[in-house]
Amino acid sequence: MIEIQTLLIYVIPVLFAITVHEVAHGWVASLLGDHSARMMGRLTLNPIKHIDPVGTILVPAFLYFTAGFVFGWAKPVPVNFNALRSPKKDMLWVAAAGPISNFLMALLWLIIILIAINTNSQFLADMAQVGVQINLLLAVLNLLPLPPLDGGRVVSSLLPPKLSYQYDQLEPYGLFILLGLLFLGVFKTVILPIVALIQRWAYALVGLI
Repeated sequence: MIEIQTLLIYVIPVLFAITVHEVAHGWVASLLGDHSARMMGRLTLNPIKHIDPVGTILVPAFLYFTAGFVFGWAKPVPVNFNALRSPKKDMLWVAAAGPISNFLMALLWLIIILIAINTNSQFLADMAQVGVQINLLLAVLNLLPLPPLDGGRVVSSLLPPKLSYQYDQLEPYGLFILLGLLFLGVFKTVILPIVALIQRWAYALVGLI
């Protein structure tokens, strides 16, 4: 029973974090004119629709046991940027929707922590703490200015057309660059300290510190 509870404490927040993140991309894209995700049935909170066998299961497990940190990704929702009403400008909002959704979910988990404290539910409190951390982690990681991460899309949308095109040429190598940076310690020296800072500020905001 204890093992199952421990598993749920981590699995439920992670599944919600990646699912809502992807749905947010597709939902904003649909609002701005591209209905690809909606037509393919990806605007759903069913996590099975968003799980990537490699990125969601194999890569995180491999990194956890070999490098001591967890990194992965869900199956990206399809977005046809050319179908957006204003492709270059709207790309910013579609990209930013994912990290914004994670920040909002972190806030929701903070509220759940308060509820758990008032109801003396240690299980719920532990799960909510993981929910806060994993959502802040996903938001910060995805905001790194490296295509194809969301931060890279945001930067690309803000650059002049010529520079934007040149910058986008990094995309085929983006994942390898990111993995290299993570193995070199960027995760522990840059990402985790930023997450910890935001988390302390968020906890203080609701009176938990």
